[in-house]
Amino acid sequence: MGRIITKVVAVAGLVLAAGGALVIDAWAAEKGGGHKFPPLQAETYASQIFWLAIIFATLYLLMARIALPRVGGILQERQQHIDGDLAEAKRLKDSSDAAIASYEKALADARGRAQALANETREKYAAEAEAARKSLDNTLNERIAAAERTITARRTEAMANVQDIAVTTAAAIVERLTGNVPSNADVAKSVADALKR
Repeated sequence: MGRIITKVVAVAGLVLAAGGALVIDAWAAEKGGGHKFPPLQAETYASQIFWLAIIFATLYLLMARIALPRVGGILQERQQHIDGDLAEAKRLKDSSDAAIASYEKALADARGRAQALANETREKYAAEAEAARKSLDNTLNERIAAAERTITARRTEAMANVQDIAVTTAAAIVERLTGNVPSNADVAKSVADALKR
């Protein structure tokens, strides 16, 4: 790249020198001067070419040894800076990607733990509700059994009272109808037979 810049600078210098000479020569001829511009005089070509070569060589050496190495160094430094910035950007991107992946993993783990905790809590409360329901069922069954026993006892007692009332009533009816007092055993047996039917 340095050689291309050197060649371009050299060609541009020659073109500017030749163009400047033509412009100055045309200006001098326009003014009516009899003298031509010195670089365009054939008698001075040899010395002009000699000095052109020395100046060109000097400019070439200055460009090749001083200017172009500095420009090349600046370009290389900029490239290294750009490469460093790109490497840093890649490192930061990788770091942020890793942080995002870590965040997503932590979020998934937290969701999993929350789901497990919710399931555990739901199962715990379901078990507690089931135990409470069974306890309530047992209590109700015991109360129902006690109530049934009470009802049975009262029914038996009532039936005994009914039987006694029936025996007394039947004996009174038979006595009134027949005028004879029946024996309590016969009336009790007849009432018991009637209640069995």
